[in-house]
Amino acid sequence: MQRDGIETAIESGQEGGYLALEGACGTGKTMLSLAAGLALVRDPDTDFERVLVLTSVKQQLRQFESDLEVINEGLAPEQQVSGLTLVGKADLCPYVRGSTDELDETTVYDGCERLRETTRALTDERSAGELVTAAQRQHTHDLTVAETLAPYDQRLPAVDETGGETTFCPFYARYLEALPEDGDRAEAVPFDPDGLGLLDTEALIGRSIEHGTCPHSMLTALIETSEVIIGNYYHAFDPLTTRAITGGIIDESTYLVCDEAHMLEPRVRDLLGESLGEGTLQRAIGELDRIRQPLRAGDTTTGVDAAAVRAELETTDHNRDDIEHAIRFLRGLRETVDELVGDHLEDEHPDWQHNIPETIKIPLRDPGDPGVDAVSEWATDVGAFTNVSGVCRTADRVLDALDEEENTDRAMPTVARVLKAWGERDHERFFRSIRLHKRASPTAGDTWRDTYRAQLHLHNCVPGDAIGERLAEFGGGILMSATLEPMDVFATVTGLDHLAETADRPVVTRQYGLQFPPENRASFAVAAPKFTYGNRGDPDHSRNLDAAGGGDVRAVYADAIRTVATVPGNVLVCMPSYREAEWASNVLKTIDKPVLLDAASDEATTDRLKQSFFAGSAKVLVTSLRGTLTEGVDYSGDRLAAAVVCGVPIVDTANPRTEAIRAAYDRAFGGTETGVGFEYALAIPAVRKARQAIGRVIRGQEDVGVRVLVDERYAREGWDSLNEYVSDEFETVTPDLLSVGLKRFWDRQKT
Repeated sequence: MQRDGIETAIESGQEGGYLALEGACGTGKTMLSLAAGLALVRDPDTDFERVLVLTSVKQQLRQFESDLEVINEGLAPEQQVSGLTLVGKADLCPYVRGSTDELDETTVYDGCERLRETTRALTDERSAGELVTAAQRQHTHDLTVAETLAPYDQRLPAVDETGGETTFCPFYARYLEALPEDGDRAEAVPFDPDGLGLLDTEALIGRSIEHGTCPHSMLTALIETSEVIIGNYYHAFDPLTTRAITGGIIDESTYLVCDEAHMLEPRVRDLLGESLGEGTLQRAIGELDRIRQPLRAGDTTTGVDAAAVRAELETTDHNRDDIEHAIRFLRGLRETVDELVGDHLEDEHPDWQHNIPETIKIPLRDPGDPGVDAVSEWATDVGAFTNVSGVCRTADRVLDALDEEENTDRAMPTVARVLKAWGERDHERFFRSIRLHKRASPTAGDTWRDTYRAQLHLHNCVPGDAIGERLAEFGGGILMSATLEPMDVFATVTGLDHLAETADRPVVTRQYGLQFPPENRASFAVAAPKFTYGNRGDPDHSRNLDAAGGGDVRAVYADAIRTVATVPGNVLVCMPSYREAEWASNVLKTIDKPVLLDAASDEATTDRLKQSFFAGSAKVLVTSLRGTLTEGVDYSGDRLAAAVVCGVPIVDTANPRTEAIRAAYDRAFGGTETGVGFEYALAIPAVRKARQAIGRVIRGQEDVGVRVLVDERYAREGWDSLNEYVSDEFETVTPDLLSVGLKRFWDRQKT
């Protein structure tokens, strides 16, 4: 099986194609993909130079690191596979990792860019080496990161400038000192990466700190020379991330491995959208005004010389009238947003000043009707968006030429990009909205802007073609998960069909089931009443199961949850939401096992909860199917004896964006009468989440356990049945016979 997968991946890669692989636990997907990718990279007859691994789950990222280390253990030093794990600045910055007062996880991104700009600016008057020397002289308090002593102080160093002292980053200065004039970043790496194998986060930081250089700069410098790069979906599909970090390796010399590929479409959909904040819009108006004012006044009141502006504009296709028009347009756009938000709040949230929601979503058209949105109606001529976009790009180039200091944080490029997309994207596959975000410190003012920040959003409802176009930029690859079925739907929504049709790239599929003894597991689909909000009622009003509002339905589910929770060993209870998880934990208060309740929290808190679940005597862990404990977590061995999924985790269908996605899928793949939109966009992704959760139980040859799906939609045929997407292994039982089936299974295990 694994041999077949490796051979198929290699063959499809040699032809520039993709393998879509569904493999249950035990298939060895991680090692399979690395083995195939590295075989192609080290084959002198291919153009492949590296493997780029994408995964949405940190647990899986660690698994790729582990398997790469296993591969290297079997190789001679001169044959070691060079590997690199991509992480963000918060994980790499010495001042964040060293727990100093200079930067933290919330300020590191803006702070790093500011320090880099300052450091570069300082090198206009002195060399980067002089900055490094100055920093070393100011070393009085040791800075230790990743168990390595840095050659600089805990606090940022400073140099004397006109008007006072200016702080800079010594680690970045050291990088600039080593960077050659031709800009070859690999030449700035002060250590030889050959023979080091995998440079995970700790190893990269340690090597960089040892030489006093910037770990994040080392990461970007080593990307193009590493044979295996391990990252997440952002590194291939987010335009900003790829432009800054991985843009240089997205080409035919890279073999793509996309893990947890059942999440590719929903995760990438968000990355392929566009958003424009009102603050950015206002900043762009100010930047345009810097050009307009000297043209009007003929003086230097904005710090820009009028003659210089005219000279720069003469080299472009735009003039003063275009600048004036662009400013009027952006101001009009801002006024339109103000009017739309005000009307919505008055109609839908009249008490918003007293009862302030965290977020408010304002659709700009009927989500089910692909009509023109309200903002585009205001513009009348959709070409105006494209025209103003072009003016903003021109103005940005003019300011680039006129500004003495490099400025990488202007608003105009963002405004130009979003306006162009807003004007050019259709209204069938794209949905426009305004989203209000509550300010961290709302003020008691008369307008909504005192309470909220507004963002214009352009949502890509059907991202398949865009995904396929990005996949076509790579030389080939493998998309894999334990839950891709139905494969034809997966190929459609992730752009593989588009890739095959438009780029003539072969797409091959393989499916491998569980390879472990079937007698070690039992699987039940319980024909309980549908666990929908309409049936079950609000959990906050259903603490008493005899209360009105779904009491009978909840009583059935409470019995099922208690029945599964009392089997021998650890049990995972998976609910559609955290509110339902809290209800389920209350149901389990009477059982003779500790009950742990998961809640929306940070990674460290979730990890502590997970370790508590694994340690000691048998327990029950109750969580949401929207959380992080149902995918990518290793529950092998005796860590998990049973998992029960209650209901179908379909996302909120009342959300305008969800409704727009459903309607867009209807139109794109079959017409509004077919129901394909609900199936493709909502039902199938929900079943995949349920399958991921129950897949936590059987992880190895010796594992023993039960898997239970509770909801008649899993168990029976019907207009809304999901039975066809559930494995044939699942035995359909009525709620009263679930305990009989479980007892029979565990009795067999005793013999």
